[in-house]
Amino acid sequence: MLRSCLLQLELYFNGCRSLKEKRRRLKGLRDRVGRSVNVAVCESGHQDSHQRSEWSVIAAAADAVVVERILAEVERTVQFSVDAELVGVQREWLR
Repeated sequence: MLRSCLLQLELYFNGCRSLKEKRRRLKGLRDRVGRSVNVAVCESGHQDSHQRSEWSVIAAAADAVVVERILAEVERTVQFSVDAELVGVQREWLR
């Protein structure tokens, strides 16, 4: 049975003054996170805000442990590769 989970990440860009600066800080995030064939990623909220961003990541695999490992790696990647504060993390297992 295929297991899938939605990970939602909310980012806050302290000191960010424009959408252009926010995009610069996010540059390459979609590519870094979406490398795995088991992952789909998109900016899902706050696209018009220059200080906030929400990203949704869906991971799917035959084993829930694999899904957890993938999402933990995504979370670490975001924390250490984006010049922003990770202010919200939410997981929802999908049926």
